[in-house]
Amino acid sequence: MTVMFGSIWCVYMFTVFSLLPVLHASWQGPLLYISNCIQLVALPALMVGNAVIARGTDQRAIEDHTALVEILNDVREELAQLRAFTAGIARTEQENKDRPADVIAFANEATITVNEPAAPTGGRVDGSLSGPTAG
Repeated sequence: MTVMFGSIWCVYMFTVFSLLPVLHASWQGPLLYISNCIQLVALPALMVGNAVIARGTDQRAIEDHTALVEILNDVREELAQLRAFTAGIARTEQENKDRPADVIAFANEATITVNEPAAPTGGRVDGSLSGPTAG
């Protein structure tokens, strides 16, 4: 019934119904009685319909809240895992920085320094390649 009273066709029908006394003034008494009856039926029908819709909306809001809290907890867990992972990476980097640099030589042709950042020298590890001595 709420759907019927909430439709635009009901508005059109009641507009035409309210204009009938303009055409026939003698119908005003019976039309007034009928319009009062319609109001007495429509008002409770609309109130009940709104209450039912509000209950559905409240239930949907509770479900949405529960889902959002679950998602938030998942995000917090993942963030904690990421923080632990990045802390492990930072700790490993710090341990690598604290180790002394090791130099490895291969047959007096190349020298590689371990644990130092690579210099941008076109593919060389540390830029200190030493070739055979000329002369």
